[in-house]
Amino acid sequence: MDSAGYTSLTRQSGLMREMQAVANNIANISTTGFRREGLVFAEHVAALEPGEPSLSMARAHARHTDTGQGPLTQTGGSFDFAIEGEGFFLVETTAGQELTRAGAFTPSAEGELVTHDGARLLDGAGAPVFVPPDARSVSLAADGTLSADGRPLTQIGLWAPADPTDLARRAGVRFAAAGDLVPAEGAAILQGFVENSNVDAVSEIARMIEVQHAYQMGQQFLDKEDERIRAVLQTLGR
Repeated sequence: MDSAGYTSLTRQSGLMREMQAVANNIANISTTGFRREGLVFAEHVAALEPGEPSLSMARAHARHTDTGQGPLTQTGGSFDFAIEGEGFFLVETTAGQELTRAGAFTPSAEGELVTHDGARLLDGAGAPVFVPPDARSVSLAADGTLSADGRPLTQIGLWAPADPTDLARRAGVRFAAAGDLVPAEGAAILQGFVENSNVDAVSEIARMIEVQHAYQMGQQFLDKEDERIRAVLQTLGR
């Protein structure tokens, strides 16, 4: 295969990965706390032998997470929390500490607030958030101060990676940060709300159609290249 074929194949491979990312975004339009994901295409130019033209290859392995605000839905739940502004909740999982915007928590048998799969919510000091089982009313202030029956219990922390590009997607709606975490500034926590996915259905479907058309055009080019090479081989073989 010549350079044009290799270049087209790398582009097709990247478009396929982008289509998978777009399809995953669409599948999670209704997932609480989901963050839209996209791919970043890069061009790599390699020098060949002297006198030969350079070879350009496309690469689409870098993933970008859209951390923009998603719409909020009022639930009225005492342990449903939504972040308005920047930052993430910090939860403790079996794989270590991870970040999430999904704020639908429930008290465990021990009184700790946990996610649906058992990850414990952590406060600003990194300790599990505990609510007394006999508490009659639980309230949350905008700064994250959690109170039971009018008595302050702890302050839920909001965190962000020092470098936004350090975010690595984990299972579902959680992320790991390769570098340090810093307190998120200027954000508020709302009680009785959850944050919906920040995926815009119309723009995502439009992007899916665009990627599909680009892939089809690339496939047509590869088919014509294959026909050209076959014709040359047949002519030389006579």
